[in-house]
Amino acid sequence: MSNPGKARTRMRVQIMDKGNPVSTPITVIGRDAWTLQTLIDAGARGFSSIERPAPRTSHYIFKLRRFGFAIETITETHGGTYPGHHARYVLHSDVRVLEEKVA
Repeated sequence: MSNPGKARTRMRVQIMDKGNPVSTPITVIGRDAWTLQTLIDAGARGFSSIERPAPRTSHYIFKLRRFGFAIETITETHGGTYPGHHARYVLHSDVRVLEEKVA
């Protein structure tokens, strides 16, 4: 269900390659924008949903990839009460933020 009156995070970005734009600017909204900003802030280390819990992280990554962002998935194992594995996501695209509205 959408709520047009609800404030949402919005980013307008440009994917770059050696200082040149790759395509037209992209507008990313809501949780997709939050995920992109988290990837940018994380840098080469990337982030996982264990460190930055959020619902549907893998879906936001999927959507960002469809926009054209190069995002690597690294599988990591973890122990604890519920041992298993989780994904770490690393942004490899050079992204220039053109404008940002944080709600």
